[in-house]
Amino acid sequence: MSRMLTSIFMIGSIGYFAFRYRYRIINVLLGSGWMRRIAVGSIMSMPGVKRKMMQSVFGGPSEW
Repeated sequence: MSRMLTSIFMIGSIGYFAFRYRYRIINVLLGSGWMRRIAVGSIMSMPGVKRKMMQSVFGGPSEW
């Protein structure tokens, strides 16, 4: 029982600190070139994201 409570407490603590310092963690992770390349490549491989990005960068039909 105490082992389960310890596990829950540790997971909660890690989640809290990850949420609190999320922008610092993202900056550290994306600070290296190869991690940034992997992140951008994986995001751009999603069809909806890529289409939206290309429309906003190179123009597309206006939504007025």
